[in-house]
Amino acid sequence: MNPVELLAERARQIGAAGHFDACSAEPVPSPCISVCRMSANRSHCEGCFRTLDDIRVWSSADSAVRRAIWAQLLQRAGIIVHPEASP
Repeated sequence: MNPVELLAERARQIGAAGHFDACSAEPVPSPCISVCRMSANRSHCEGCFRTLDDIRVWSSADSAVRRAIWAQLLQRAGIIVHPEASP
């Protein structure tokens, strides 16, 4: 699997577990798929598609911010997640 496929699968699993639900009390899991390298133009990680700013704020971000980061990185990666499982 390539990084986009791995990330899409991770998003599906997290969505299916209810972590993208705004009412969930569970913390939103990291999108990291252990492919940690920046793109050639340093705009985002080639594995999780987060920007350096996204990565920097992740550990102190609340669930709403984490869901927003997920939504942005999925868009950046060109991944469409079903509405019931979207961040």
